[in-house]
Amino acid sequence: MTGTARLAGKRALVTGAGSGIGRTIALAFAREGARVQSSDIDLDTARESARMIVEAGGDAVGRRCDVGDPDAVRQAIADMESDFGGIDVLVNNAAWFPARAPLAEIPEGDWEKCLAVNVTGPFLMSRHAIPVMAKGGGGSIIHIASQMAKVANYGQTHYCTAKGALLMLAKGIALDHAGDGIRCNTLSPGGIATPSMIELYGTRENAERQWGAPMHPLGRLGRVEEIAAGAVFLASDESSFMTGADLLIDGGYTAR
Repeated sequence: MTGTARLAGKRALVTGAGSGIGRTIALAFAREGARVQSSDIDLDTARESARMIVEAGGDAVGRRCDVGDPDAVRQAIADMESDFGGIDVLVNNAAWFPARAPLAEIPEGDWEKCLAVNVTGPFLMSRHAIPVMAKGGGGSIIHIASQMAKVANYGQTHYCTAKGALLMLAKGIALDHAGDGIRCNTLSPGGIATPSMIELYGTRENAERQWGAPMHPLGRLGRVEEIAAGAVFLASDESSFMTGADLLIDGGYTAR
C-alpha cells in the first residue's frame, strides 16, 4: 500500500472496522504502514475490510468481536499477540445507535445496551489491551466519541451520556497509564456521511440538506476520510505530547 509510513511497524486493532468510519480508519492505518486487526461483531464485514487491505498490499486479519463480551475481548487481544506479537494502537470505534426517545420513554434495555457497547466496550478493550501495550513499551488508545459528547440533542440523552463518558474514560486512562508510555485520547466526529447516515436519510442529498448544512457552519457533512486522518494523527508519534484530550472534527457543530 502507498503512504508516508507514519505508522510503520505499529500493530493496530480497530473495533467496528467492518464499515463506515471504522473501515476507513483501518484502511488508512494500513496505508501508513500499520498491521491491522479489523474487528467487528459481523465477521463477514470484518474479513471484507481485511481483504481490502491485503489486496492493496497491506497486512491485516479480520476477526469477530462483541466488545461487550469480556471473553470475546480477551480473545481479540490474544489474537493480536498471536497474529502480530503485540499491540501498539487501539481504536475503540464500535458503537450502537439507539432509537431516539425522550428520557422518560427510553426503554431500559436500550439504555443498558447503549452503555454496554458504547462505554463498557471501550473500557473492556482498554483494560485488556493495556497490559500487552505496556509490555511492548506503550502505545496509543483512541476512543471514537462524538460532538454529542459535548452538546445534548433531543431524544438522544442515552447516546450523549455514553459518548460523554468516553471523554472521562480517556482522561482516566491518560493519568493512570502515562507511566506505562500509553497515551489515550478521544476523537469526536460531527455529522459524517457514512453509509448508515445516508441510509437513515434515504439519499446523500437529503442527508446534506436536512442534517449537513443546517447543523454544521461549514455547510456540509464530514467525510469518513477526514475522521481517519485524525485517527492517524492520534495513533502516530506526531501526537506524542497529547493525552487525555479530545480531537473535535465537527465542521463547527459545537461552535453554534
